[in-house]
Amino acid sequence: MATIEHCLYCFEALAAHLENREPLSLSEVQKSWAEYANAITAAEDDDNEEAGAAFPTRSKLAKRIPALRRLAESSSSASSSAASSSASSTLSLQQAVSSGTNTPATSISSIASPSPPPVVTESPLFVTWNILSPRHGSNLRGCIGTFEAQELSEGLASYALTSALHDTRFNPISAQELPSLEVAVTLLTDFEDADGPMDWDLGVHGLRISFYYHGRRYGSTYLPDVAVEQGWTKEETVVSLMRKAGWMGRKDKWEEVDLKVVRYQGKKESLEYTEYKCWREWVDRDGK
Repeated sequence: MATIEHCLYCFEALAAHLENREPLSLSEVQKSWAEYANAITAAEDDDNEEAGAAFPTRSKLAKRIPALRRLAESSSSASSSAASSSASSTLSLQQAVSSGTNTPATSISSIASPSPPPVVTESPLFVTWNILSPRHGSNLRGCIGTFEAQELSEGLASYALTSALHDTRFNPISAQELPSLEVAVTLLTDFEDADGPMDWDLGVHGLRISFYYHGRRYGSTYLPDVAVEQGWTKEETVVSLMRKAGWMGRKDKWEEVDLKVVRYQGKKESLEYTEYKCWREWVDRDGK
């Protein structure tokens, strides 16, 4: 699923572009975020003035503390586990489990904890930028993605810039707008052909439709969270999606159009600029 590191990486790509500097790589962001997790959870435990000075916007990160603590513990546990077991024994155990072969009880009991979920390195993805305003709430500022699987180290950076600078519905995002931004990364999974335009669940599935109308092909998509955020019914969502594609037919005749519908799910994470800035300042000051 999408992670905080993916969001940080998108902000890093955009900020570096606007500031005319070289961005950190995804692997560098992931490494520094793990170190940052250890540092900020330690500061939260200390809760003293010196710690507060080191993390001046810690209150903005309050909702991240449990996740940061888990990340710090996971990083520490992974290091300890790597030091105490060889790669060959791990591989042989994995092969035994996957093949269904019985293994001695001592082999199973030697596992300290369940294996972490596999790290996602490529996926179809969308990057969404929103402007946050105390008066007007959250407003879309750019959203572009792809249904083709991308190496995340390349795809996230590329679509972070494309959605920020080349979404034709909006002017390019400027450096002055950075402090008001929120980024959301959605990794797309579980693509299925739907058995009709109503064969999907609100809040669970995104939709990708395609159809022909008067000899012209149309197509468009909504991510899984769009319908719920807008308060639409399933029918309203489908009609809006057809309008988004450019269909200008009568609203009460939409069911006469032969729609091909693909449903999918999305693993989303979001991050505000204040959180990115706090991490980035730590990297500049104390990061390695």
